[in-house]
Amino acid sequence: MKKAIILHSDVPPNASEDELDCLRQADTIAEALRELGYDPVLLPFVLDLNRTIEAMKTMQPEFVFNLVETINGKGSLIHFAPSLLDYLNIPFTGCGTDAMFLTSNKPLTKEMMQSAGIATPPWISSRGVYAGNAPSNTYLLKASWEDASVGLDENSIFTLNDKTDVVALMADRKKNIGGPCFAEAYIDGREFNMALIAGKSGVQALPPAEMQFIGYEPEKLKLLDYNAKWVEGTFEYENTARTMDFSSEDDALIADLQDIAKRCWNLFGLRGYARVDFRIDKNGKPWVLEINANPCLSLEAGFAFAVERAGLKYSEAIALIIADALR
Repeated sequence: MKKAIILHSDVPPNASEDELDCLRQADTIAEALRELGYDPVLLPFVLDLNRTIEAMKTMQPEFVFNLVETINGKGSLIHFAPSLLDYLNIPFTGCGTDAMFLTSNKPLTKEMMQSAGIATPPWISSRGVYAGNAPSNTYLLKASWEDASVGLDENSIFTLNDKTDVVALMADRKKNIGGPCFAEAYIDGREFNMALIAGKSGVQALPPAEMQFIGYEPEKLKLLDYNAKWVEGTFEYENTARTMDFSSEDDALIADLQDIAKRCWNLFGLRGYARVDFRIDKNGKPWVLEINANPCLSLEAGFAFAVERAGLKYSEAIALIIADALR
């Protein structure tokens, strides 16, 4: 039986819910790999690189399924995993080193999209750089490197005016979330996720999902924040839902989102699987919020639902991701 390593974040027992989810993904992937005829071995990626290298050399896997989301709890180090696998010349799933670095650095991602003519909400970086005309003066402070909505909550919201010291706000927020952040204009409107997978004849857009915010008062921003994603029992968690059912009136919009998502795939050189998140403003214009390289593969996550809606078994989707790695 061919051996495969599932490389995952080194998650301590007292880790936050978003980090613990990485271990659940690893168990799910292990089950799929067994179904596909592989012998999976789970391996945490530790910052002692020699230890990680020796473990992989000893096992000599046919490939590595890369699930590393953080290293020492930091998303800013996520590109270490594909970089090390490149160094060892071991095939691995998902996005390569360049794509992982570019898409995990969110302000840099936005700069590249803007240069390529892909609409992304206006933002202010720590350098004080402002880009674009915002549809409103409501802004969000977002972590520059972290995924899973880490650091995104109601305290992230502020109103921009001539007297707002945004750099000071970002510096203060950095102390709370433990890393750099940027300010992004809030787009009031519908929110879509577009999952992508490397098919046999090129990138394939999977059926889209729309996030629904149920019972939100007009003054409460519709945000898929940390509570909504991870904290059971909160209003946000209990009142956000996913739908994949659309009327024919959305056909043109969905086709547009698929086209933009594929442009992002090509722009950043994505591989294996990815997800592009959108907001649609009141005029029907799509704005790309962010690119998710190697998005969550747990059975409760949107990617698995998109795979099922596309008529694929979960293990079949995993097989496509592996085939892309081995190519």
